[in-house]
Amino acid sequence: MQKYISEQLDVAVIGAGHAGLEAALASARMGAKTALFTLTLDLVGNMPCNPSIGGTGKGHLVFEIDSLGGEMGKAANAVMLQSRMLNASKGPAVRSLRMQADRVRYRDYMKNVVENTPNLTLKQSEVVEICADENGVTGVTTSFGAFYPAKCVVIATGTSLGGRIIVGEEAYESGPDNTLPANRLVESLKEIGVKLVRFKTGTPPRIHADSIDYSKLERQDGDEQPTMFGFYPSRPNALPCYIAYTNRETHRIIHENLSRSPLYSGVIHGTGPRYCPSIEDKVVRFADKERHQIFVEPMGLDTKEIYLQGLSSSLPEEVQLQLVHSIEGLENAVFMRTAYAIEYDCCDPLQLSSTLEFRDINGLFGAGQFNGSSGYEEAAAQGLIAGINAALKVKGLPPFTLSRSESYIGTLIDDLVTKGTNEPYRIMTSRSEYRLLLRQDNSQTRLMPKGYEIGLVSQERYEEFLNFEAKLQEMIYSLEHQSIKASKELDDLLEERGYPRTGEGIVKAELLKRPDITIADVIRLSGDTTDYDINLLARAETEIKYSGYIKRQLAEVARFSKLEEKQLPEDIDYTQIRGLRLEAAQKLQKLRPENIGRASRISGVSPSDISVLLIYLAQRR
Repeated sequence: MQKYISEQLDVAVIGAGHAGLEAALASARMGAKTALFTLTLDLVGNMPCNPSIGGTGKGHLVFEIDSLGGEMGKAANAVMLQSRMLNASKGPAVRSLRMQADRVRYRDYMKNVVENTPNLTLKQSEVVEICADENGVTGVTTSFGAFYPAKCVVIATGTSLGGRIIVGEEAYESGPDNTLPANRLVESLKEIGVKLVRFKTGTPPRIHADSIDYSKLERQDGDEQPTMFGFYPSRPNALPCYIAYTNRETHRIIHENLSRSPLYSGVIHGTGPRYCPSIEDKVVRFADKERHQIFVEPMGLDTKEIYLQGLSSSLPEEVQLQLVHSIEGLENAVFMRTAYAIEYDCCDPLQLSSTLEFRDINGLFGAGQFNGSSGYEEAAAQGLIAGINAALKVKGLPPFTLSRSESYIGTLIDDLVTKGTNEPYRIMTSRSEYRLLLRQDNSQTRLMPKGYEIGLVSQERYEEFLNFEAKLQEMIYSLEHQSIKASKELDDLLEERGYPRTGEGIVKAELLKRPDITIADVIRLSGDTTDYDINLLARAETEIKYSGYIKRQLAEVARFSKLEEKQLPEDIDYTQIRGLRLEAAQKLQKLRPENIGRASRISGVSPSDISVLLIYLAQRR
């Protein structure tokens, strides 16, 4: 290929999906000259799967992205169709916000933001080569022969890298939504030493809204007072969602056609996501279930497309028609898009450090599904961290990392780069050992100072945050140091909620710690008529009610942080450490963890191996 040298870049970002967008925006906003390359400008910020943001565990990520100065939460707020807090009846640690978003408007919003960001250029061009020498990356080359010298490169190729769409017996090379696949880049990555694996994901059918009998479905409205990501002012819900169910006939159709399913016939070779299986996989794996939920969700305000979440499939089109038509309310459903599975290439994340830079390729970063994860939110979180670290590297500044104890983003990245993954990785609240500390409602407390320090949170927003924190501390202090006087009203409330009457006064915080007492009760008994911010009240209530548990988890963090602080020198030859088991020595030699804490989380490294390492470090001093 005849090449010509184009403009010098600080950071080149490959792919304009959710990971690439956050990476490019973070890099440019931090002052690095950045270019965002995409196969087509029409799919910037595309949602090829469900047009929703958030969900169980994922909502936590979006709050954290927003607290660090990322864009995903703001975009979701701007195009929200419906907002629902999942697990609202459970404890605050597992409550997760989920928004149904307008797919087209989300793309328009993100493209507009990119186009109007200083230091950032959006380019429709296929990157076919990542150039590198013994010192690391030197730039990227496009299919038109343009060489862009770059100090850092972020790969965020989503499911386009080596993409292959499969529907029944039909299979062809393609990216999501029948876009061009990025095939030539695959060989370039292999040539510079990137180890690739093959994963698979899928989408369900999209049907015409007017072909649904909604009277047979369960209506699902959003919350009466919708919550916004980042605690911005609330907006009203625009559209309802609905719920349908599979049945015995649906399952019969699937079972009779399993031989035509690429998932079972051997046509699909990539590993699919365990926590978001296809409908045929669910019917086989959960044979005892008589039905499965199908969420009937709108794609946008200006389209008739309806998304059938829960019906992801790679069965032949005519089988898909049969099984959809067997569902009550969808008997006359008109297909607009057929469900498909897509296989794609991604890297083994064990090659990455906690900054998401490749350990052995200086200046090369990975983000999103390229790193083996699944989901828009996981992608955006990694893109943000990769973009931040690429910009910091360009400036010659120390890297930026987040620990497991301070964020779900840190948990996500630590899991990927320490443990690896043999399937598309999905964040869940159960993955964190510090769930009560990593709530949605305190994401700003945990992370906004960091976002401000690196330059991604504006002065105005940071001052609003400081003002909120001051009010919060003032409210907590008053709850802990002020009492409610003895009164008949107080005793009546206690009796009503199942507690004995006391005839005495009580400290507000002590009253609030009782499970069935709310902060609204405390304020009412106090005679306080102040119009408080609802987010302020909810946060103060959580801090008081769970103060004992929070202190316990903080003590655990302090204990484990000592292990994280014990750094492992880069020049250690683990194969020469006496007493270290062979498997542990080989894993440590390959992955080279930065500290003892990370070493302890590597699969195959036992507590006795950690003891050997601690003794070795003490003797090395």
